[in-house]
Amino acid sequence: MINGKLYLLGGGWTTLTVAGFPAQHRCALAAAFAVPWTETSRAHAVELEVVTEDGQTLATVNGRFEVGRPPGILPGQPQRLQFAAEMVLAFEAPGVFVVIARANGEERRRVQFNVAPAAPGPKPGS
Repeated sequence: MINGKLYLLGGGWTTLTVAGFPAQHRCALAAAFAVPWTETSRAHAVELEVVTEDGQTLATVNGRFEVGRPPGILPGQPQRLQFAAEMVLAFEAPGVFVVIARANGEERRRVQFNVAPAAPGPKPGS
């Protein structure tokens, strides 16, 4: 993040193709939360969790934040909080995985992605 702006390169993918298993993948999770006017200037907890199809946790990112009301803001206008966290995910097998976003312990969003093996390439000399 630079000056409160979140820049993404290669974001939004839904399938991760790996050479084989087990596999490790360095990546970053990015999230944006709209904080209602009535919830500004108060502490909040946020959590991003990456889980397997059967609910096993691969990684968790926890944090706390407080968003204020800048001068000149219109009454009732929500504020946006954005953040990103780097991690290394370990995949033992192909499958469907889910990123769960929670604010103050309440689930806000689920985003699914797949991990698949790369298709075998041609054999040398063929």
